[in-house]
Amino acid sequence: MKKLLANIQEAYNELRYKVSWPSKKTLVKSAIIVMIASVVIALIIFIMDRIVNSLMHLIYSLQNVL
Repeated sequence: MKKLLANIQEAYNELRYKVSWPSKKTLVKSAIIVMIASVVIALIIFIMDRIVNSLMHLIYSLQNVL
């Protein structure tokens, strides 16, 4: 039990005194960059999905003709 409490105390001390936390301005900039990147990646995946979907419909329609 003492070892568990010592580990918790060490973790708290490290988070409190050794970790450098970003400022609010830096955090907001990083969050905006992540949101923009997520939207861009989602759009790329959406476009790729549409292209593959169209190709598959074309392939299946050619199969029905033959």
